[in-house]
Amino acid sequence: MANRRSLFSLSLIFVFMINSAIATPVTYNVASLGAKADGKTDSTKAFLSAWAKACASMNPGVIYVPAGTFFLRDVVFTGPCKNNAITFRIAGTLVAPSDYRVIGNAANWIFFHHVNGVTISGGILDGQGTALWACKASHGESCPSGATTLGFSDSNNIVVSGLASLNSQMFHIVINDCQNVQMQGVRVSASGNSPNTDGIHVQMSSGVTILNSKIATGDDCVSIGPGTSNLWIEGVACGPGHGISIGSLGKEQEEAGVQNVTVKTVTFTGTQNGLRIKSWGRPSTGFARNILFQHATMVNVENPIIIDQHYCPDNKGCPGQVSGVQISDVTYEDIHGTSATEVAVKFDCSPKYPCSEIKLEDVKLTYKNQAAESSCSHADGTTEGVVQPTSCL
Repeated sequence: MANRRSLFSLSLIFVFMINSAIATPVTYNVASLGAKADGKTDSTKAFLSAWAKACASMNPGVIYVPAGTFFLRDVVFTGPCKNNAITFRIAGTLVAPSDYRVIGNAANWIFFHHVNGVTISGGILDGQGTALWACKASHGESCPSGATTLGFSDSNNIVVSGLASLNSQMFHIVINDCQNVQMQGVRVSASGNSPNTDGIHVQMSSGVTILNSKIATGDDCVSIGPGTSNLWIEGVACGPGHGISIGSLGKEQEEAGVQNVTVKTVTFTGTQNGLRIKSWGRPSTGFARNILFQHATMVNVENPIIIDQHYCPDNKGCPGQVSGVQISDVTYEDIHGTSATEVAVKFDCSPKYPCSEIKLEDVKLTYKNQAAESSCSHADGTTEGVVQPTSCL
């Protein structure tokens, strides 16, 4: 009996030792693999080498980027991996090529595809996009479209924490076709007139959370594309920028809808829009429903609350048709602050599919210390509590 007990104890210790060995992450320092922290030497191969080692291991891995500046060309980290726990711990700065032509026609600068359980902790991503913005301002369509700084596609269980993205060529961060993504303490920074530099863009994804982040850019702070569901945004400061936008929707005839979106405890400062839903004026199967906008502060915002179903930037090549996107069950609760224009609440909905179940509750928006105005077209809903400007629903 005693022998059995000791054998059992030994086997337990053995199992514990195996589990401990499996659970201990292995660290891969990119500097040990040839990366140079001088901001000039191409370190792309060293980063790919670290990824290959971490991805091929059964053990969790930490890819460590020490202090300093590391030059990276466009790079793709591809899964699936043999483990579901790889962390990029970034103490330094990753910098894109200063010549925008090098990666300007790549869709992404840093791209994760088909990965599971990847965490990015800390670090600065410098997209060096200013020269491309200048090209677009003076030469328009003859310039490359530009690369997204950080992209995730077809991936699950992603965490991005304490990361800063500066001066992206195009979008800063894109989450496409992903499940369970958490972004927290993210800082996005680009000029207020930088073109198409959306802060965080989410599409075809479910279970995405964006928390306690500060976004200053030249386009939407957060843009929510077709096929997004169960999205939670909380504690975001936006400005400059174009606001938090659902859409644009209805670009395609056959399009997945947007549903179950919560945006709460957000601040907009000097932005073009606050809480916006936008769709093109053309037939579409798209929709937006079960949306909650709660506890928002507006500081000198041009369109604090807006639904625009005739979206057409610069009025160029507008479809000129009726939007097929159906917008319903949208609640605005505890929205207050100042509008930079007289019309603080604007619902410009589809004549064929009017907006329905719009609810305004405890809204107080003013214009130059006076009462603001509201404007409704093809919108139906209810109000509760104090609503200023006077509702047109």
